[in-house]
Amino acid sequence: MDKKSLFSGKTVKIGPESGYDNYIMAIESSCDETACAIVKNGREVVANVVASQIKTHEKFGGVIPEIAAREHLDAINIVVQEAFDQSGLKPEDITAFAGTVGPGLVGCLLVGLNAAKTLALVHDKPFIGVNHLNAHLCANFIDTDLKPPFMALLVSGGHTQIIDVESYSKQTILGETIDDAVGEAYDKVARLIGLPYPGGPRLDKLAQEGNPKAFELPQAKVDGYNFSFSGLKTAVLRLVKSFDGKELPVNDICASFQECVSKTLVKKLKKALEERGYKQVVIAGGVAANSEIRKKVFNLEQEGYRVNAPAMKYCTDNAAMVASCAYFNTNTFDDIDVEVFSRV
Repeated sequence: MDKKSLFSGKTVKIGPESGYDNYIMAIESSCDETACAIVKNGREVVANVVASQIKTHEKFGGVIPEIAAREHLDAINIVVQEAFDQSGLKPEDITAFAGTVGPGLVGCLLVGLNAAKTLALVHDKPFIGVNHLNAHLCANFIDTDLKPPFMALLVSGGHTQIIDVESYSKQTILGETIDDAVGEAYDKVARLIGLPYPGGPRLDKLAQEGNPKAFELPQAKVDGYNFSFSGLKTAVLRLVKSFDGKELPVNDICASFQECVSKTLVKKLKKALEERGYKQVVIAGGVAANSEIRKKVFNLEQEGYRVNAPAMKYCTDNAAMVASCAYFNTNTFDDIDVEVFSRV
């Protein structure tokens, strides 16, 4: 890929065909993590810094966008400097600077994207804007030799998608949620049973101590590869109300809910694999860290599929995946005037 340095306009080759080592510094600030990373050739992480805001938002039961944006402003210079310190590299060693353009919280995205643009301008390097969802897929390239084609299950707080990844840059969404994403469903059910924020990981932990067959919950019948989880959420609400003040079997409710979600996801994923004839499959996104979803997807190895998932630290929002995406994916936003977007 040919990119232009922002000040001098010099052509810089980036990507697997460049013929030399690429060091890309990326910044991610789409929600409540301020992250900066430097990645060599899209696969080798030489610096990875994440400043989390979980403790800040815990007392509110969720992310407050205005507060999150202010915290990004406080942290951005610190994480950038820490990334340089970890790597031992200097700005002149960086091939290009990348940042997340969207989707995400607009005020939060602006902080990281403007920082990436500024670094590129000041140091006369190319700027590469990245789609957050594409970046989650590229987390699978870190520390692996994985190459397309493969089928991907992207599960996050705001998205649930099955994606046909034909090449590094050609990706087709085969199906997605028509209402709640998996992460949203987890957080809403967690609130229903009284779990504090962040609810998803806490629900996962309790589910491991419960009986997944304790309660039979409905799997929505949706055409094609699409998903629906709003009905499941309502079913859990009715289940909780049915106890009418009695002690809730929280672990069993969590386990039954998680069993229903994971079976639904893998059923559609397997259908896509069989119909498209793929033998490689990956999972990506924050919910790819979920124990049962991860387990069921990896069980596909017993049927002859090659399964890949990012290391846990690269499932949730991070900048290493953004840097990898900037290296491999040609569907990027290279215009310095690109604006952030909140939804796909």
